[in-house]
Amino acid sequence: PRLAARGFSEEQFQAACRELSQPAPAAGGAWQLLVETMGISIYRLHDEQSGLYEYKIFGGLADCPPELLADVYMDLDYRKQWDQYVKELSEKIYDGKRIIYWEVKYPFPLSNRDYVYLRERRDMEIEGQKIWVMLAKSVSLPQCPEKPGIIRVNSYVQSLVLESDGKTGSKVYMYYFDNPGGMIPSWLINWTAKVSRKLGAVSSFVLSNVFLRIHPLDPNLASINQTRSANLHLK
Repeated sequence: PRLAARGFSEEQFQAACRELSQPAPAAGGAWQLLVETMGISIYRLHDEQSGLYEYKIFGGLADCPPELLADVYMDLDYRKQWDQYVKELSEKIYDGKRIIYWEVKYPFPLSNRDYVYLRERRDMEIEGQKIWVMLAKSVSLPQCPEKPGIIRVNSYVQSLVLESDGKTGSKVYMYYFDNPGGMIPSWLINWTAKVSRKLGAVSSFVLSNVFLRIHPLDPNLASINQTRSANLHLK
């Protein structure tokens, strides 16, 4: 249920942590391998009800420390700087929970989409290993009514789990699903998601339905991002 007053349970955080340590889905199972490159594997699972796909991402990012990745992911002001599709992005406290409002620009003649979602981060320690966990889900709030001309995305779930690879990089797990609704054929949504993830995910680091750029203030991370961006144009 999309209730603002209900946050994430301890078990939900623990379950996300377990995904990071589990092996990737087996070949021939319900989860299909979509793309595997540069240490990142992206799987998808067909959702019968919506006709869309859920996604899981497993892999590692060398020379990208997990705490920095977590901080950049949580930084909404920074996202406004690099994400050209952000029309509006803000965070407010409702019922003691941090709620994010996000309007995404869609190309004409499609209507813009907006999200109202709860996001929580926990820096956990499990068996002596520090793990960064971020969970997000759409919620319904009377303080955030739907706006005329904008289609509200009511089905959105995301989890991101990070831990050190024991060196200077990160192990990464991410789950993602959303249904943008409206009069967009599901095949077009899935095709766009497939192409976007295949071309963009490993060139920068998939974190949403747009891609999070690596923090430019760190010269090592900036160099990695430039290299992967160059690879993007070669594929």
